[in-house]
Amino acid sequence: MADQFLGFDLSTQQLKGIVVGSDLKLIHEAKVDFDADLSKYGIEKGVLTNPAEGEVFAPVALFLEAIDLVLQRLKDQGADFSKVQGISGAGMQHGTVFWSKDAEPLLANLDGGKTLVEQLESGSKGERKSAFSHPFSPNWQDASTQKQCEGFDVALKGPKNLALATGSSAHHRFSGPQIQRFREKHPEAYKATSRISLVSSFLASIFLGKVAPIDISDVCGANLWDIPNGRWQEDLLTLAAGGASGLEDLRSKLGEVPQDGGASFGTISPYFSKRYGFPSSAQIIAFTGDNPSTMLALPLRASDAIVSLGTSTTFLMSTTQYKPDPAYHFLNHPTTAGSYMFMLCYKNGGLAREHIRDAINKDTNSADSKSWDTFNKTALETPVLGQSSQSSPMRLGLFFPRPEIVPNVKAGTWRFLFSPSTSNLSPAAENDEEWPTPTSDARAILESQFLSLRLRSQSLVHPQGQLPAQPRRIYLVGGGAINPAIADLAGQVLGGSEGVYKLEIGGNACALGAAYKAAWGVQRSAGEAFEDFLEQRWDEEGFVERICGGYREGVFERYGEALVGFEGVEKRVVGEAGHGDFGGEGGAGDEVVVM
Repeated sequence: MADQFLGFDLSTQQLKGIVVGSDLKLIHEAKVDFDADLSKYGIEKGVLTNPAEGEVFAPVALFLEAIDLVLQRLKDQGADFSKVQGISGAGMQHGTVFWSKDAEPLLANLDGGKTLVEQLESGSKGERKSAFSHPFSPNWQDASTQKQCEGFDVALKGPKNLALATGSSAHHRFSGPQIQRFREKHPEAYKATSRISLVSSFLASIFLGKVAPIDISDVCGANLWDIPNGRWQEDLLTLAAGGASGLEDLRSKLGEVPQDGGASFGTISPYFSKRYGFPSSAQIIAFTGDNPSTMLALPLRASDAIVSLGTSTTFLMSTTQYKPDPAYHFLNHPTTAGSYMFMLCYKNGGLAREHIRDAINKDTNSADSKSWDTFNKTALETPVLGQSSQSSPMRLGLFFPRPEIVPNVKAGTWRFLFSPSTSNLSPAAENDEEWPTPTSDARAILESQFLSLRLRSQSLVHPQGQLPAQPRRIYLVGGGAINPAIADLAGQVLGGSEGVYKLEIGGNACALGAAYKAAWGVQRSAGEAFEDFLEQRWDEEGFVERICGGYREGVFERYGEALVGFEGVEKRVVGEAGHGDFGGEGGAGDEVVVM
């Protein structure tokens, strides 16, 4: 009997479950759409909101009901859970779940004849004990923690020091500020809290039958974990706890964090064996965050990059170098000790490109206003950086229909002309003879978006053989990945010694990464790295298509010269239109991983 492995993806709007075989090929998949299937919770797009305080949250009961429902749907499809030897999962990052003192006895004594929600969540009149001290889980879109974020910055004397310690500057959605606000707003509920989980470790806890540890990668989305030293950051933990007197209590609530991302937390809860037929030997492997899990959907080597081209733009890279900055995020790698996950999140992505596409189609009286044909043709026919000759100035612009956080500026469009020989940077008027609009914007916006990625990742890449420092491979995912002009410009600007690839895993990347992690955790030989394990079993032809070349000699170097001017453009715009708000980037969970 061939072993099978189960992976979950608990996001804002759905819970997905998939089953893969030992060869990592997909066997079954099912999902629960929260708005469609569980609308009785009064949610919209998976959440409840309190706009007056900027709160966004979800009922924990919703998650519980979804777990039973997705397992039943997999079973109805013919999934044979008796073959499953390992389970792992992913959760939207930064969400928190607050367990009551009754949690562990309830989890340990579940009745296979009843649902999870019947046994773990109290009734409407509270006639049953609840496993939760608070019925709601703050969502990554929550923006209620401005005051707490300011305190986190002060505690370590500024955003740079905070990023150096925890991998990120302070963000509204991060679990540390969220826990502090929960303690301040709901002191009695906080006092009644025995343990605090992230969404990922909450999901693991249900399958384990006791509160599971937080994952070594997902813990980095809390502004509480001292990444360089591998422990809780005492000053920040003390701040979140309300002072030294509460420090040990909060440390106990959070628990220990195992360093091995492939460690088994133990075997599956008897509840799932009785109700669904899982073998009692099935191992629960550390559940991680959605972005780390997405990175595990392919054997990503150091210096390989994933560019997610959806409504927002996200850049993920595996690296052995820890070089944090307030403008981006560093997390521990979910499987590979000594490696890190580098993450950039931008609000402006597809929407900004669409604005220019629409303007060009209107200008050329295109029959189809949503067609990309004219945009693509214009972008590829325009010379590199708009230079008609080597002595012409480079066109460098920023195109932000939404406020941006990388760099942190208000909405707007800025166009500049840069002369590399003199380092002169001057504003370009709209429809200037050096910058005819909207046609020149087609190439300029793609160059702008990729130059920003290159600027912030340049210190993390290495020379590739005889070629200059650049990524080995660029993997494109999301809606924009099918656009040949975007792929071509990605290669021209970012390089990619082995080329630019389209990753075709549909919407399954996050759940697949979790299933692959379960397989590795159970089947790995001593010391076998996740990337090696996956590469031996992974079907590249089925999942990856090489779209175009990456590095172009001469072109890559010209974009290197442009980086000086581009950095100057950003500094100029930040000076004119920058703002100092915290963390409202909408950058984690569903918005980031646009698959």
